[in-house]
Amino acid sequence: MIKVIVSGFNGSMGQKAVAMVNQNKDFQLVGVFNPIIDSVDPLDYGLEPDIKVYKDLSKIDIDADIWIDFSIPSAVFDNTKFAISKGIRPVIGTSGLSEEQTTELKLLADAKSLGGIIASNFGISAVLMMKFAQTAAKYFDQAEIVETHHEDKLDAPSGTALNTARLIHEVQQKDEPINPNESDPLGTRGGDYHGIKIHAIRLPGFIADEEVIFGSDGESLTVKQSTTDRASFMKGVQLAIKEVMKRDKLVIGLEKII
Repeated sequence: MIKVIVSGFNGSMGQKAVAMVNQNKDFQLVGVFNPIIDSVDPLDYGLEPDIKVYKDLSKIDIDADIWIDFSIPSAVFDNTKFAISKGIRPVIGTSGLSEEQTTELKLLADAKSLGGIIASNFGISAVLMMKFAQTAAKYFDQAEIVETHHEDKLDAPSGTALNTARLIHEVQQKDEPINPNESDPLGTRGGDYHGIKIHAIRLPGFIADEEVIFGSDGESLTVKQSTTDRASFMKGVQLAIKEVMKRDKLVIGLEKII
């Protein structure tokens, strides 16, 4: 039985993670964490009475195998660092980690031979889209990324969009060309990652969509995915939990294990 703690358990993604753990015969929910809650009574959240509820990171002393994190960008680094320090394998779905923070966390986990994963997206369609985009990048010199999320998403660009840009850049091994004469006083050309433009849209009515548009002389290619229900992410989380239990290093990106 794989014992699991869920951080950010009463958020929209956290609730789905709790439900997924409870529905899986190979997993056992042993604790939940959120520093902004008032009550630590599991019954107040519809949890079984033996589930430990924590609001203070330093008070967590429970035996667990997996730390699932769907908290907030400002907390995820400290949460993950704590989990690693306690020998709990991190499965991190919260975006907002910088490259420097991700590197530090990987070094800490690898030094302890602790498996784990930091994933910008646990949606299978999103991960496949990133893999397809990386393949296409071999044949196109220019690409732009458009990502659309719900209006409450706190970080921009999304971790998925940024990771997609990284994967494209890994293949191209050079900055994409830019027009030195371009004028954009309103910043409408989007963010820039090694010349790859990223456009972030935040609107009600969406959950998570992304498209990568490649252009070359005489042709273009668009790779697009849409998420219409957050429950779809749980297939990737479930896959990740089982996979990291077999590993002794921290993996960056679900695409590395699919």
